[in-house]
Amino acid sequence: MRRYIGKHSNLIFLAVVATAVASAIVLSKGLSWFPMASPWTWTSTLGAFSSLPYAAHHPIDKRKQLSKEFTNLERVSDDESVRKRGKHRDEKLEKVETSLARARAWIREAILNTPNSTSDDRQDLDYVPQGNIYKNAHAFHRSYLLMEKMFKIYVYEEGEPPLFHYGTCKNIYSMEGVFFSLIEQDKIYRTWNPDKAHVYFLPFSVVMILEHLFDPIEHDKAVMERTIVDYVRIISHKYPYWNRSIGVDHFMLSCHDWGPRATWYVKELYYNAIRVLCNANTSEYFNPKKDASFPEINLITGEFVNPTASLPLTNRSVLAFFAGNLYHGKIRAVLFKHWKGKDKDIQIYETLPEGISYDEMMKKSKYCLCPSGHEVASPRIVEAIYAGCVPVLISQHYVLPFSDVLNWDSFAVQVPVSEILNLKKILMGISEDQYLRMAEHVKQVQRHFLVNDPPKRYDVFNMIIHSIWLRRLNVRIYS
Repeated sequence: MRRYIGKHSNLIFLAVVATAVASAIVLSKGLSWFPMASPWTWTSTLGAFSSLPYAAHHPIDKRKQLSKEFTNLERVSDDESVRKRGKHRDEKLEKVETSLARARAWIREAILNTPNSTSDDRQDLDYVPQGNIYKNAHAFHRSYLLMEKMFKIYVYEEGEPPLFHYGTCKNIYSMEGVFFSLIEQDKIYRTWNPDKAHVYFLPFSVVMILEHLFDPIEHDKAVMERTIVDYVRIISHKYPYWNRSIGVDHFMLSCHDWGPRATWYVKELYYNAIRVLCNANTSEYFNPKKDASFPEINLITGEFVNPTASLPLTNRSVLAFFAGNLYHGKIRAVLFKHWKGKDKDIQIYETLPEGISYDEMMKKSKYCLCPSGHEVASPRIVEAIYAGCVPVLISQHYVLPFSDVLNWDSFAVQVPVSEILNLKKILMGISEDQYLRMAEHVKQVQRHFLVNDPPKRYDVFNMIIHSIWLRRLNVRIYS
């Protein structure tokens, strides 16, 4: 997976060059939120930024001075670019970019300086991220507070339900509908003034397009193409924002298996825009530097599910558990072949016997197996987290949700497909102390996967927004 991502990590830059127009220059710079590496690594792709005054001896506690220096460097680069092209300034865009420049500087400071207590921590009475479940808790906290204070999303109003502005909230694709519902009602991030927005949401629902327009007999996929191409054409003719950035500051969101396919038909949507997907598969050209992964949560009844009381960790009598359809992807076939009915400690079922509850089995298991099906995402990951069961992730090419900030190795076990035969050996090799630490981390991370209406700070809705915020910070748009 690392080799594959490395091979395609520059895909966005090639696409921008290929589709660039005279009215916009978009360059990747600043923060690198690449999930396969440290998300808090600062990399620069512009010569001007190699001279940033951020050596180890720099007085990083002088936040205002630091922010001013950083912003001025960006403006110098912008001034020179505009002067050479003889173009008029887009002052509204410049205001947006200046605010993002300050945010980058403040997050940069948090990366370099991780004190025991900061003014941010003292002001945040609700929750202060800390501990091993985060890759950099202090930087995440600073970034999250800046997002709440600054980040603005414009939702295009064009389009009518049920194909737009609406999605189902009752099945395996429910997170698509949940996000649509919550962003439409949102009073923190949503702005009705597009000139003040940092990103623009294209509110088409892949699930609803397929449900209402796709004929399962004819299999005419062109209905999705026509709908999405027409929508982008409408908003690009009516508003200047799509053409101004070549789509880089726009995002779509889908939890359907065909979510990636929905972006094929508009090259800027595929190569440039932020694609927020459950099916975050790098073998299908998911690019974690610009695309964001979010969790698949199966709200079976449409009711929001919260973690419930489970057995004490020391009373969990089942080593590992899985129940699901055998004929749902190649990975499950391997799992069933090696472990179904082979070992009492590894309990694998296609159909649970009468009287045995799926939820209860998860609650009395130490480890819950989460193999990918036909697609990489699995609702079992969040189900395991809700049940306080340590997830065992068996997948290929999957970029895990919120892996920019969450340290998945602290609360989950990742088993390569090639090691399924050694599954019990791997799990038995985890000491009891290590297991107890991981199980405690599962409880700590639950808040980031909870669905709430209205949303609560740091819950799954806000974590999705934060993933989008990070990717917007990763680009600079010149007027």
